[in-house]
Amino acid sequence: MGASVGQLFPLAFIGPMAAGKTKIARRVARALNVPFIDTDQRIVDRYGPIAEIFAREGEEYFRVIEREVVAEALAEEAVVSLGGGAVLDAESRADLARCSVVYLSVDAAAAAKRIRGRKRPLIANGIEDWQRIFDERRPVYESLADIHFDTSTRSVGDIADDIVTWTREKP
Repeated sequence: MGASVGQLFPLAFIGPMAAGKTKIARRVARALNVPFIDTDQRIVDRYGPIAEIFAREGEEYFRVIEREVVAEALAEEAVVSLGGGAVLDAESRADLARCSVVYLSVDAAAAAKRIRGRKRPLIANGIEDWQRIFDERRPVYESLADIHFDTSTRSVGDIADDIVTWTREKP
């Protein structure tokens, strides 16, 4: 499990692509009046579009820069949204063990609607790739999570409200 008793920040959001990590985490940060960090956006700001990084340098290079950005973000007192594959790195998993971790999941039907028309390098074949990746990563997400929410059918606002309530009730 993630955080020790009494530790709240960083509050890290993990889960598969299209689970709503960025939207929900941004709302939670606003409600808690703390900074919000989207590690994928930091990567884009520093290195350019993720799809171009994958095409130009490959996934291995992307994971190296992702690790650097994740380590930096998880050192801050903030709400942090991580890319779906950030949990693949052992050092990032160790960092997450010292955080409060919210795992957001989504079912394939909802994910298919959310990923349609988007450039995501690991899901060139659509929902079939998404499902394979999610199935591979699910045990890691579950092992790191302090709490889990399925975002398939509930509103972003309702889920964010529940997470805010959870954080405020933590000892």
